[in-house]
Amino acid sequence: MPNARTARLSRRGLLAAGGALGLGAVLTACGDDDAKDGGADTKGSAKSGPWSFKDDRGTTVKLDEAPKNIVAFTGVAAALYDYGIEVKGVFGPTTTKDGKADVQAGDMDVSKVTVLGNVWDQFNVEKYAALAPDVLISTMFDDGTLWYVPEASKDKIAKLAPSVGISVFDRQLTGPLQRMWELAESLGADMTAAKVTDAKKRFEAASERLRKAAKAKPEIKVLVGSASPELFYVSGTNLSIDLEYFKALGVNFVEPTEEAKKATGGWFESLSWENVDKHKADVIMMDDRSSAIQPADITEATWKQLPAVKAGQVIARSTEPILSYDKCVAPVEALAEAIEKAKKVS
Repeated sequence: MPNARTARLSRRGLLAAGGALGLGAVLTACGDDDAKDGGADTKGSAKSGPWSFKDDRGTTVKLDEAPKNIVAFTGVAAALYDYGIEVKGVFGPTTTKDGKADVQAGDMDVSKVTVLGNVWDQFNVEKYAALAPDVLISTMFDDGTLWYVPEASKDKIAKLAPSVGISVFDRQLTGPLQRMWELAESLGADMTAAKVTDAKKRFEAASERLRKAAKAKPEIKVLVGSASPELFYVSGTNLSIDLEYFKALGVNFVEPTEEAKKATGGWFESLSWENVDKHKADVIMMDDRSSAIQPADITEATWKQLPAVKAGQVIARSTEPILSYDKCVAPVEALAEAIEKAKKVS
């Protein structure tokens, strides 16, 4: 199977097109079992003394004290922000064309962080060095490639500060959520704060609601899509953390053909707009990232004729979930409500 490095051109093309996952669809490297079970070593944390954290590559980062100058992928920074940890710099989708916060920036005040790169393959190494970073943190869609760290400059970036990788590949959402919790706690976040504990309870309640909805209406088929000008992508459920979790809760998903999944390492199936009706569905979840065309802006007649579209049974999908319990409540509740209200139209 091709690995992330040999596949980088395909990843770039898919991202530019707002591809099905925009998750490095051809990142087919298998996950590291040891990394999946990695835990946080919070000795000293944000108090006094040394800091260390074992990431999902199995790498332990050790510093004399908890890092203060943190640089992170935008979605990671947004999750840490929800736990009270602020970063100095970010890379990845942070601002939209009109200067507003990108959906992946969450509640962060994007005017208060240094943006090192706002699009794929953009990372200002000089600005990064000027921040005197203590640590760089990103997610991973394989067993070791840091998301949105450019292949061409990754070695220069690595020399400036140690890195931490949190895996969001081939596991259920609750795993990465727990890992981000552990990371935030190690950085000094108060995980006993009412805001934090309440968010976790709301997430658990939303999950139970989705489980009940899926059990009550097993006949409702859910299709997960993403739109680009040329193609419509149907996402598979076997590798994405949100979809694996929803499937475990009982949601009945439409799956791409096995042949199509083989061509993309298991991630998705590409369809021309003429063939967008290939799969029958009652509810459609659509990629909410700025790299994808949003449902209201899709002009293709074939899309407008889909039964789920005509029935108004289309909802947004947080394709790259912000890994705080607070931000993961809404997507779970939205899917539960959609299934609860859905009419069988397929």
